[in-house]
Amino acid sequence: MHRNLIPQSFITDIVAPACGNDKRIIEAFLTTPRAKFIDEAMCRRPYADDALPIGFGQTISKPSTVALMTKALQLEPSHRVLEIGSGSGFQAAILSRLCTRVYTVERIPELYRRAMSIIHKMRIVNIKFKLDDGNLGWAENGPYDRIIATAEAKNLPPELTSQLAEGGIMLIPLGGSIIEIIKENGETRQRKIADCSFVDFVCGK
Repeated sequence: MHRNLIPQSFITDIVAPACGNDKRIIEAFLTTPRAKFIDEAMCRRPYADDALPIGFGQTISKPSTVALMTKALQLEPSHRVLEIGSGSGFQAAILSRLCTRVYTVERIPELYRRAMSIIHKMRIVNIKFKLDDGNLGWAENGPYDRIIATAEAKNLPPELTSQLAEGGIMLIPLGGSIIEIIKENGETRQRKIADCSFVDFVCGK
């Protein structure tokens, strides 16, 4: 079982406090070993609360940040989620345990292929990948109940807002903060939910 590979302290000291002891999120972490998403040559401490390099100037986010953002999405089993920035594939894998389908977009070909390979080996079947510019989202499969961006943007891409379903929630790092955007009656409202530090949101493949 995957859970035997994961230190208990990782759950009790890092994941549980960040997700408000949400049992579904804790179970998602227990069945998704973070070590599988990290090159052993880069780090021998996959269960520390650190952002770690995955190549090409990108990182796998701190597990506490992944837990916090997952909690903030308020996921239901019926939800369809768009992720901008597949990176290592870890955030998408966590989301996949909590919703019906994850659509994830990555601009770097090497990371796109690596993340797909890891997810395939883990036999996770409800994630779809696309190699493209994340600012454009993935319009043909929208609208989405939830959207999450894993890199910092300078401005809110309008294409993402347009692909958010009525009543939907989007999380995006802007200006050093994680911003929650809720769409109601065709309009959006924003609020800061936490400080953050992410790699930059870059246009183009």
